[in-house]
Amino acid sequence: MTSSPPQVIQPFVNRELSLLEFNRRVLEQAKDESVPLLERLKFLCISCSNLDEFFEIRVAGLKQMIKLGTPLVGQDGITPTELFSEVSNRTHTLVDEQYRVLNEVMIPALEKEKIRFVRRSEWTPEQDAWLRSYFQNELLPVLSPIGLDPAHPFPRILNKSLNFIVSLTGKDAFGRNIGYAIVQAPRALPRLIRMPKDVAGTGPCDFVFLSSVIHAYVDELFLGMQANGCYQFRVTRNSDLLVDENEAEDLLEALEGELSQRQWGDTVRLEVAHNCPEHMSLYLMEELSLGPADLYQCQGPVNLMRLMALPDLIDRPELKYTPFVPRVPKALTGDMFAAMRKHDHLLQHPYDSFGPVLDLLRSAAKDPNVLAIKQTLYRTGAKSPVAEALIQAARAGKEVTVVVELRARFDEADNISLAEALQEVGAHVVYGVVGYKTHAKMMLIVRREEGVLRQYAHLGTGNYHPKTARLYTDYGLLTADPAICKDVHGVFLQLTSLGKVSKLNRLLQSPFTLAKGMRDRIEREIGHAAKGKKAHIIAKMNALVEPEMIQALYQASQAGVQIDLIVRSMCSLRPGVPGLSENIRVRSIIGRFLEHPRVFYFANGGDHELWLSSADWMERNLFRRVEVAFPVLDKKIRERVIDQLQAYLDDTASSWLLQPDGTYQRAPSEPGAKSVQVKLLEEILGSA
Repeated sequence: MTSSPPQVIQPFVNRELSLLEFNRRVLEQAKDESVPLLERLKFLCISCSNLDEFFEIRVAGLKQMIKLGTPLVGQDGITPTELFSEVSNRTHTLVDEQYRVLNEVMIPALEKEKIRFVRRSEWTPEQDAWLRSYFQNELLPVLSPIGLDPAHPFPRILNKSLNFIVSLTGKDAFGRNIGYAIVQAPRALPRLIRMPKDVAGTGPCDFVFLSSVIHAYVDELFLGMQANGCYQFRVTRNSDLLVDENEAEDLLEALEGELSQRQWGDTVRLEVAHNCPEHMSLYLMEELSLGPADLYQCQGPVNLMRLMALPDLIDRPELKYTPFVPRVPKALTGDMFAAMRKHDHLLQHPYDSFGPVLDLLRSAAKDPNVLAIKQTLYRTGAKSPVAEALIQAARAGKEVTVVVELRARFDEADNISLAEALQEVGAHVVYGVVGYKTHAKMMLIVRREEGVLRQYAHLGTGNYHPKTARLYTDYGLLTADPAICKDVHGVFLQLTSLGKVSKLNRLLQSPFTLAKGMRDRIEREIGHAAKGKKAHIIAKMNALVEPEMIQALYQASQAGVQIDLIVRSMCSLRPGVPGLSENIRVRSIIGRFLEHPRVFYFANGGDHELWLSSADWMERNLFRRVEVAFPVLDKKIRERVIDQLQAYLDDTASSWLLQPDGTYQRAPSEPGAKSVQVKLLEEILGSA
């Protein structure tokens, strides 16, 4: 093996900047005229939503490090302050581009389709009368303006809420000058208001922003005074939960207590309307303990996610993706247990329906021969049919064991409710292992057949969430393979008993064997290359930032192994660097569906090996989570997935290619080229 190359890449720094690069690629979809117009609008909104989470977690973490004086580990002299400065510069550029896309691309394109956001200056007298009535009847009763004086200090501002700072002149009811007031818009109010068609001057799809209505009639909130200016603003706060799991006697109770404080974390960003006077912006920054680098001036609504509701309000199928009905494989429409005994089945979501997974669980809940069901749940949604089936099974007397990950970020409240509902019907509920999130996607069913116990398993790359199974690409394996089922049972025993798991024969599991197992297979490819055998690695994942995995890939590249990486978002590796990564190519696919599966292919000298997993190649997944990787043993299924990996590598319509300097460029594409997702829709469903 070649000697280890110098670590020229700083993974921690790159993951922040790499996330911003990913968000830039998402934003580019809003400009792509080959994408239906209302879907382009969604991409713009997703870019805004991604940036919100980036501030709530990543920027918040950086600011906390600066506050505490914590250094960046292994960053070769780069300080948190320097990284924050670079992040701030890039996010300001990204925000400016988001609003340029809104104002110069999206709004003109929507207006061509007679979809308008009607400005106050354009309201007809009839529209003004209708909107004034709407304000008085629907908004005024629920708004609580706060005049600022010693008895009414600056209020606590809820995370990501819509607010207005109002400049006032004139005497209040008590003969005083108060200067400023704050108006907070309750979250229950719609951010987009559709005007009735029967109001004179109104088009078929005319909307007004809630902020415009409040701006127009804000004087009515301050009788006897005059509002000289009214400006939107929004505050983003640190939303990471801080729970000391080692100290908490009851994790569920500790998380419930912390959740109530999530909306009031430290401030990390202030967004204001672009026309907000400087002295008012300075006043807000002072009250919120923020500096100039934290201020973002917005040329439009301070929260572009408000526009996400628009596609659902407009019945224009030609402006949206063509709907499709996911396929239900014929073999899985009858006796599921018999089908799984016959051979393995691989579901490919969203092209294949999530229905067979629910059908298997529901049939197990009713089947008198089923004795036990074991399940991991990470994200399932607020009203989960998976949870309903498990509750039904527990009520039917099955032994139901559910590992609920309470710490799934931003899903904690739903998971707490889910855990409590399962406990109420007698299911055994555990919360995983202290210090290790349970991210593995597993279901095990134990059934008595002809006097013996038989096991059936489902293993997936994505969550047990029917809605995201329509939006994310993922794989789910249905198998009765005794060795795989035995391993799944062993992992469940470990999660519930906390005892050591016996040696796994088929699965790789983090934090124990997964990282080493992947590195061993990379080493094996190096050995094949040295012998002149076929040596090729294709790895598809959401993120690649773990330093040891990156070093292993660099070594493999230097040894002549051909490496193709399909990495959706963060990638700390740099391809094409002379002497380091000349044999590595990295692409990112951005399309209709969120690319979510983790797939690892090793040519193995011609004896192909394929693994599917819930784990990205990140430190947290490989060393601080419970994850599994499982082999695809069925030859036909394996060949199908390998062919699809090649189709991803051949994609030119939706691919972005990572350059040695860390930026991405669109792949060169022929006119009329179809994305791999469209091709899979056509291949699997017979329609695009």
